[in-house]
Amino acid sequence: MPSHAPAKINSPKFAFYYLLSLVALIFSSLAVGQIAFQYINKFMPDIFGQIGLDFSPDVLKFAVSAIIIAAPIFFIVTNLIYKSLVSGKMDKDSGVRRWLTYFILFVAAVIIIGCLIGTVNNFLNGNWTAKFLLQMLTVIGIAAVIFSFYLYDIRRKVVDKPADRVLRVYFWGALALMIIAFVASLFIVESPQAARNRLIDGQIINDFSSVQANVSNYYSTFKKLPATLNDVREQYNVVEIYRDPVTLKDFGYELKDTSTYALCADFRTDNKNNRDASNEYVDETMRHIAGYQCLEFKVYPENIKVVPAVNGSQPVTTPAAGQTVPVTPIQ
Repeated sequence: MPSHAPAKINSPKFAFYYLLSLVALIFSSLAVGQIAFQYINKFMPDIFGQIGLDFSPDVLKFAVSAIIIAAPIFFIVTNLIYKSLVSGKMDKDSGVRRWLTYFILFVAAVIIIGCLIGTVNNFLNGNWTAKFLLQMLTVIGIAAVIFSFYLYDIRRKVVDKPADRVLRVYFWGALALMIIAFVASLFIVESPQAARNRLIDGQIINDFSSVQANVSNYYSTFKKLPATLNDVREQYNVVEIYRDPVTLKDFGYELKDTSTYALCADFRTDNKNNRDASNEYVDETMRHIAGYQCLEFKVYPENIKVVPAVNGSQPVTTPAAGQTVPVTPIQ
């Protein structure tokens, strides 16, 4: 029987090994890159204020999750591949090994070329900053390490030596890099409780928007602000959005004048001073600090006018922009 027969028999298994290692490699390298990116975003604000270049706790948490799951899979499966090569169960010239290795080389080369093109393009457009340069160097560096490793692996003549010095250098270097990235991420990643608090505050803000719309409708109908939120609750038959989603404590409501009111709640986080990507699109009227705080809202009576009745219908109130109001159908 030819020496490469076992490789043919087990080619589906080795194809699985290589594909799984490729997927794990993609997630692991993305995780390391994203952790580096978030460090750069956190400590080097973008001077041009470009969207998507602020520190993002959500992206960082995905990177931490990916490195926890994908990195061990990559090292375990890669170890199985090289044990198969050393033992002779997989031929070094097998189609599976060569095709998938060259595919990985192709992907790494495309990333390097794309980053170099992007670097030159940003230089020509005047968007040349230390932050951008560091991010490009990070991507090129990771892709270059992957490219050089697989290029060495596919070109080496002897694969049955259990102690290849170059492979050991790559192995321990990659392991050290991923451990450093993971440990570094722990210094800036938010805790699960902090993430939960941010989600709760986000729900409160969404509820405030719903209450604001109902108060505007109430004002359009009755030409005055409600004395309490119970008036609005009874008018529109809603309960849940008028209270804290966790403690079930009712939102506070204060009348400031005939057209201004405030909604109050206990907030767990501060989105007024924290302007990272998770708070980037929060409306300025919804900015708050941690603790009990009241946010002021205003209706605009000068923009509300009454349309004369037509064919015996009730007069229709036209609210200000962004407000809605029930309309009595024409009889």
